[in-house]
Parts: sequence; structure tokens; C-alpha cells
Amino acid sequence: MSEVYAARRERLRERCGSGGAALVSRPANVRYLAGAAPGGAVLLVGRTEDVLLCPRPPGEEAGLGRPDEGLATRVLDTPGGDAAVAGAGQAVAQAAEFLAVEEHHLTVTRHRALASVAPRLRLTDLARGVEQLRLVKDEEEISCLRIAAEIADQALGELLESILVGRTERHLALELERRLVDHGADGPAFATSVATGPHSGRGGHRPTDRRVEEGDFLSVCLGASYRGYRSEIGRTFVIGTSPADWQIELYDVVFAAQRAGREALVPGTAYRDVDRAARHVLDAAGYTEGLAARTGHGVGLEIDEDPQLAPAAMGKLDACVPVTVEPGVHLPGRGGVRIDDTLVVRCEADGGPELLTITTKELLAL
Repeated sequence: MSEVYAARRERLRERCGSGGAALVSRPANVRYLAGAAPGGAVLLVGRTEDVLLCPRPPGEEAGLGRPDEGLATRVLDTPGGDAAVAGAGQAVAQAAEFLAVEEHHLTVTRHRALASVAPRLRLTDLARGVEQLRLVKDEEEISCLRIAAEIADQALGELLESILVGRTERHLALELERRLVDHGADGPAFATSVATGPHSGRGGHRPTDRRVEEGDFLSVCLGASYRGYRSEIGRTFVIGTSPADWQIELYDVVFAAQRAGREALVPGTAYRDVDRAARHVLDAAGYTEGLAARTGHGVGLEIDEDPQLAPAAMGKLDACVPVTVEPGVHLPGRGGVRIDDTLVVRCEADGGPELLTITTKELLAL
């Protein structure tokens, strides 16, 4: 992997131009380029040497990764010091003509501190340069995402085999997160959402003490983190009895919207057209109120990355970009349906979009 990280840093160096250095502070970006992102660490992609600067010696904590062995790692002399400020000092020592920083991540206070420690060093904005490099995943990254998806599928599948009536949303969410770790995850990719009855179908619902009742819709959204890479899956079920007619109708519409979004995942398709494909199905069925602002988003070292599959999103899909497709409808006071998959955009010659989360999307009565 050392060669992979070195190649990534070289691509960033080329993007910045000759004569300068880049200071990477956003943790996911540091990990992408250095193999690990210890707490408070920054990465200097320098003129003569790349350096990972850490406030304390890097540990072996689960899920945090291991620094690239080919990368110089330096621990700050002063406890509690700012690694970004130390990085600016290193850039000066390497005679950098300018320093590109992640202004979207640095606070104003830290930006001023960099300017004060290196007043002759011109600060420029790296913007979202590293995020753009991270957009298309290599096969090693996709392999990690595939395993993260398998873990989430396993955890969800086991939950479906257990008794659910009478248990609270909060208890079910905690059990799912325990099962993720039991199956080898670093931890949950995000806070697990379990929503029952009138709560079901809400995006990002925070579990409560409401208990599962017969006849409820049950919406579950969870994900696993594996070696830093994050999956996402969402499913909706009916509890205890055969679904009512309105539940079948609503489920079929959301399922059709999700399928339309998945089928639109073709290299060269505009982000907004993926959203439009799913949204058109919901609009045509009369569900125009309260829809989510987007149909999906990228996943990787963060659970919410570019691209954004939204009505106003700019850009087109590339192959080997992992995304979610997650339409949903919530009817106030009744509940709703969400269906969410993680997929990788693939060319038609490679079989089309690769579905990573494979738990059945059939409307089951549990």
C-alpha cells in the first residue's frame, strides 16, 4: 500500500503546481493520503519531503488505520501544540513558495495562526482538491466497501430472524451496532436508525423508546465501517401481520423509484438525472410533499461524500464511484418507506452498477 499512498500524494502535488506545498488537515483526507489520521494530525505534502505531523505518537486504535511506512512521521515537541502550525513551519524550512491549505476545514483562528508563524509564506486555498481525488475509488477501496456492505447485510439479516414485537427502537439500534462489531466492523458507519409505526420512512430518524407493534412499518438504516470505508443499507418491513393495502401500494412506489435510480447509474449520466429518475416515479404517484432533498450521495472514507445525487447537483458519474440510492416517502401520522442501497457505478460492459448491499427488498412481514 505504501506505493498507493505515495502515488496519491504525487497526484496532489501535481495538482498544486511546482514550488509549493500542501497542508492537509481534514481527517478523511489525511487518511486517504497517509494511511491513517491520528487525532489532531495533519499531512504536509512538501517540496522535498512529505511529513505526517502528530500531537502525540500514533496509536494502534481499531479503525484508525496505520500510517504509511514510507512516510516520515513526526511528533510535536510541545504537548497540546497545533500540528497545522508545525506543518507551516516545515513548509518554510523546505523553502516552499506557497502553502495550499484546506480553507473549508480550517477555522479562521487556525488560518490566522498559520499566517503568523510563516508571514512570508503565501497561503492559497487547496479547496476540495483531495476530495476530488477521492471521488473515483480503486479496487482495493471497493473491496473494503464490499466487505463493509457484507457486514451490514449480516447484521440486518440476523435481526430479522429475532422477535421484534415489544422491543424499542433504541434497543434494536444498539443490538444492530453490536452485531456490526461482532462481524468484524470497526464500528457503525453512522448512527443506526430504527423507526417504527408513525416514525417509519423518516430519513435520519433518531431511535426513541417507542415499542414495535403489530401492523407497524419498520424502517431500518445502518452501515458498517471497515478499514475506514463505510457502507449504508436501508430496508422497510411490516411487523406481525400481512401488510395493509396502503402499505403495499406505498412500498411498491418507493421500490419502483429506487429501481429507477439504480438503473440510471451509468458512467456519463448527470448527477441530477439520477435524482430525476427516482423522483419522477414518486411525483407521478402523487407523492410530491416532504420528499428528501436528494436521492443519494457518495460513500467512502466518509458516509456522506461527493457526488450528491440531487436536483441541482453539477457533474456526471464516473465508473468506480460508489453511491447510495435511497428514496423514501413519509406520511405524517402513518409512517412510510425507505429503501437504501450502496452500489458502485460500473460500465455496461462490466455488468452495469454493482450492488453491494444484497438483503432482500421484498416487502416481508416479520
